[in-house]
Amino acid sequence: MSVEEPVRWLGDDELRVWINLAKVLLTLPGALESQLLRDADLTLLGYMILARLSAVPGETLRMSEIAEMANGSLPRISHAVARLEDRGWVTRTVCTGQGRRFTTATLTDAGRAHLAASAPAHVATVRRLVLDPLGDDFLRLGDAVERIVAHLGLPTEILKPQ
Repeated sequence: MSVEEPVRWLGDDELRVWINLAKVLLTLPGALESQLLRDADLTLLGYMILARLSAVPGETLRMSEIAEMANGSLPRISHAVARLEDRGWVTRTVCTGQGRRFTTATLTDAGRAHLAASAPAHVATVRRLVLDPLGDDFLRLGDAVERIVAHLGLPTEILKPQ
């Protein structure tokens, strides 16, 4: 039998920060996706998939690795990758290995070109909405967010483009 611990309610400052963080979590993805849809005909998830593929050797990942990166289910990721494949930006290949079948996604030349054309406006939007308002606080925020990412059990390493 466990003794229930008392609730540690948020103090005024904690509540203020939490409410503002929740606003960012709920609003920022939509703002980033609106820019990408308008300028590049890409969802935020689609952009992140292309960017991730561009950053790994061979520009190929298993679908399960993409799902882990995006914290999404395989069916959701499969649907997103299918949309990218329909546009000619990735190819999917069914592979066998270790006694199992799996599917990989590979960035195409057209996908690489589309990502390169899409990146400047996306980076400008990220700078305008996030980096510029934070200024010197951005790196401190990054350190704090990395602790949350690690606590959630997600990988914290960043793959840089080749």
